[in-house]
Amino acid sequence: MSQPRSSLKNILVTGGSGFIGSNFIRLLLTDEGLLDDCRIVNYDKLTYAGNPENLSDLEGDERYEFVHADICDAEAVERTLKTYEIDAVVHFAAESHVDRSILDSSPFIHTNVVGTQILLDACRRVGVSRFVQVSTDEVYGSLPASGFFTEETPLAPNSPYSASKASADLLVRSYCQTFDFPGIITRCSNNYGPYQFPEKLIPLFITNAMNDQPLPVYGDGRQIRDWIHVVDHCRGVLAALLNGQPGQVYNFGGLCELENLVLTSTLLRVLGKPESLITFVKDRPGHDRRYAIDCRKAAEELAWQPQISFKQGLEETVEWYLSNNEWISRIRSGDYRKYYEQQYGQRLG
Repeated sequence: MSQPRSSLKNILVTGGSGFIGSNFIRLLLTDEGLLDDCRIVNYDKLTYAGNPENLSDLEGDERYEFVHADICDAEAVERTLKTYEIDAVVHFAAESHVDRSILDSSPFIHTNVVGTQILLDACRRVGVSRFVQVSTDEVYGSLPASGFFTEETPLAPNSPYSASKASADLLVRSYCQTFDFPGIITRCSNNYGPYQFPEKLIPLFITNAMNDQPLPVYGDGRQIRDWIHVVDHCRGVLAALLNGQPGQVYNFGGLCELENLVLTSTLLRVLGKPESLITFVKDRPGHDRRYAIDCRKAAEELAWQPQISFKQGLEETVEWYLSNNEWISRIRSGDYRKYYEQQYGQRLG
């Protein structure tokens, strides 16, 4: 049931103005020969983390279309699928920050669960031939000091955010089983790279350190995360879209486990800033201790593996933020300041 590359003519990317979605669209449209004959339709509500500036360099490309709409709007979803004759959907759109889900889980349930259900039903009605649900390793919960998440690891989400993503994944699975729906699920470890909203750890710490502001480290800082460059993740999602088997799950990881405190010290060294900027703050509730991904299935079935070393990727990411001060300044204003002060008990300089 795998779709040949040439048969994909119109691809809908939900949440395409967000961090990972925009990097995915740029990969499709700027990697010469990748999908030259495809039209990419970016369907995005433009919430706080959806930024049209992320794709401003693609304006005028006749292969790119933008639709400003909500995945929870069933009429708009179906109209878009029909208008653009969509034959494949890559579903990034989601509320995606654990801390915000702890403050208020209702937007996560509405967008991540109800929105996915609406999208699935519309795709069934119009006969979409490929559907990729982009998920997270956080649905698996927390690992002990050893071992790895595999595609067979039981789901055990520990935050409202990860519970909403697990729910959406199970909806996709159920449609595959009940309706023979052509759904594929991908789960990835922690992403980093350009255009990431600065509430996430790496861009938050880079932008704070650039301004000599404190770097708020949760608890003892010994939580372990597996880091993957966003472009490597996007290559994995594309491999799943083109060659993944419906009903299957594929894990993508960077094979780079780091304690948060070690990562923080590394960032400060790259930026030439003192470790005195590290400020320990109260740990968040239900904070998972360790994530680590076994991505052998993706290597064997999709011929995928991470290509960007963490050292190279981190240096390039720091350089991108240093070179995009205006983008940062526009992001770090307004409602984001209020959220930051509520979350960390610190004023944002």
